[in-house]
Amino acid sequence: MYVAVKGGEAAIANAHRLLADRRRGDRSLPSITIEQVVEQLGLAVDRIMAEASVYDRSLAALAVRQARGDMIEAIFILRAYRTTLPRFGYSEPIDTAGMKVERRVSATYKDLPGGQLLGPTFDYTHRLLDPSLIGDGPVAAPAMKEPGEQVMRVSDILEGEGLIEGDGQMPDGHVAGDLTREPMEFPMARDLRLQALARGDEGFLLALAYSTQRGYGRTHPFVGEVRIGEVEVELDLPELGFTVSLGTIRVTECQMVNQFKGSAKQPPQFTRGYGLVFGQSERKAMSMSLVDRALRTDEFSEDVVAPAQDQEFVISHTDNVQATGFVEHLKLPHYVDFQAELDLVRRMRREYEAARAGGKDGMKEAAE
Repeated sequence: MYVAVKGGEAAIANAHRLLADRRRGDRSLPSITIEQVVEQLGLAVDRIMAEASVYDRSLAALAVRQARGDMIEAIFILRAYRTTLPRFGYSEPIDTAGMKVERRVSATYKDLPGGQLLGPTFDYTHRLLDPSLIGDGPVAAPAMKEPGEQVMRVSDILEGEGLIEGDGQMPDGHVAGDLTREPMEFPMARDLRLQALARGDEGFLLALAYSTQRGYGRTHPFVGEVRIGEVEVELDLPELGFTVSLGTIRVTECQMVNQFKGSAKQPPQFTRGYGLVFGQSERKAMSMSLVDRALRTDEFSEDVVAPAQDQEFVISHTDNVQATGFVEHLKLPHYVDFQAELDLVRRMRREYEAARAGGKDGMKEAAE
């Protein structure tokens, strides 16, 4: 607490009132509703859900409003709320092969079973400001069908020919880890790395993914497939002896295809990078899949030559809540620490000046 601030707790309470005042803004304008945030700022809501590890659109929208649009603050708020929730079980792995697809594109095959589904995307917009959005004009109804079609994955085509590594099976007896309940230890298994990447900061992952494409990592990637759609979440209830459906969630999945020349133990083939995140978040899923492949150096006997390939560097710095706390704690009082360093610098300056003066006297005596 800033005990040196005049007014103490009263000043802090007033700072909270000022924050609430700025959050509300001009009282002549209607207050933004949670429903408006959910429906009209959906991609922001999706990012907050993904990085807070809470799939609840209303809570994520509330966090956006409470944080005045600060994404990382909203993620922080929702994660803090997550810690108060009871945990009653772990769901079964979701089956993305059965996804009800609303968007699905591939950069590896032009004509593929099920076709290319463009869906809602900025990819083909001109990225020019649209003055018509200042008002509340009519929006034309789109020509699209409801999600419902299940289509095969592009990776299955390559796997059918034996040209890509398997989909990845967990070793017998392996229990998936949980970073929210266990301390991090390195080296880290791939399931834990994927969990950390799924919760990681989109901007940081994007920068790392970009670095792998610029030569800081051995990748030559192709987007095998990016798909967005609804998947069913099921929970196994031992007392019933079967699984029950908890509902559906929207996710984005990316399979990145990378070249691999093979080794003494493995034939030449394509390898995979994988990304899966809540909601519609293609940039995050693609970045995650690129970084996932870069981190698999041990599996393919590759040298670690770039930051994106160093799992301790990547995993230790990808969490934006942890990074925010460590950086922003510098705003807290460090009076004692600074006074100690101030005294140290002053003493060093006195010693420096004394040594300099002594050097000048010695030079003067030598000249005489």
